[in-house]
Amino acid sequence: MLFLILSILCSVTVGVIFKVGRKYILNTTQVVAWNYVVALLLCYSFYSPDLTAINTSAPWSIYIPLGILLPTIFLFLAASIKHMGIVKTDAAQRLSLFIPVIAAWLLFNEEFINIKLIAFLIALPALLLILSKKTDNLNNKWIYPAVVLVGFGAIDILFKQIALATSLPFTTSLFIVFGISLILIVAVVLYEIAFKKAPFKRTNFLFGALVGVFNFGNILFYLKAHQAFAKNPSTVFAAMNMGVIIIGSIVGIVVFKEKVSGYNYFGLLLAIVAIVLITFSQVL
Repeated sequence: MLFLILSILCSVTVGVIFKVGRKYILNTTQVVAWNYVVALLLCYSFYSPDLTAINTSAPWSIYIPLGILLPTIFLFLAASIKHMGIVKTDAAQRLSLFIPVIAAWLLFNEEFINIKLIAFLIALPALLLILSKKTDNLNNKWIYPAVVLVGFGAIDILFKQIALATSLPFTTSLFIVFGISLILIVAVVLYEIAFKKAPFKRTNFLFGALVGVFNFGNILFYLKAHQAFAKNPSTVFAAMNMGVIIIGSIVGIVVFKEKVSGYNYFGLLLAIVAIVLITFSQVL
């Protein structure tokens, strides 16, 4: 249970770091780049991936799109937290679990039982209620959490495909994907420095290093939680998603005074119900 709690806290902390970063003039692209530098170093230190095993038979058709998606969605995650807050962003990220569920039904012919359909029907209004905002539509940047939802859903599908691949260990695959992400985001950083005269500041490194530590901690403790609950993976799945939504909401509302309407609260409640149902469906 300790690993699960630590994974939840690390996940929420990433959002807190981006939220606090609003007080500073940060370059989000540089923050994300340093995040992957630290994540790569930690991945190599903890998992010692076998780099000699990397060859042309590796599933590059999965690695490359995943390596592109990860930094891209990370930038949208930061933008979503900035414009919509931790509460709505965390909820959108966790509701993304329905994307791989739908994909399993449509693409992989997995049986779509009634309880999954009910969960999906609950999740749709939950998302609309969570993202609703009592302001002019021009100021309601709902597109950011919407992209976060779809993006993390796609990332989950690709990670599941990597887990099914047997040509390389999962930890080695993770190292490769982080490497591709770093190359992409560094190219963007260099473009911004060369053509947009973006300053290269130490503050970006400090925030990026913090994000990298907690982002990697989230993955590390999540994997350890699954090892500890090997016979009950649904426990980890449900607790992780509900824990992040609940704790993220508490931090956003209490610490950062994010404005949440009654509709938003009801949407969060529906989201938790939907997650419980979809998790329960996995053990039927």
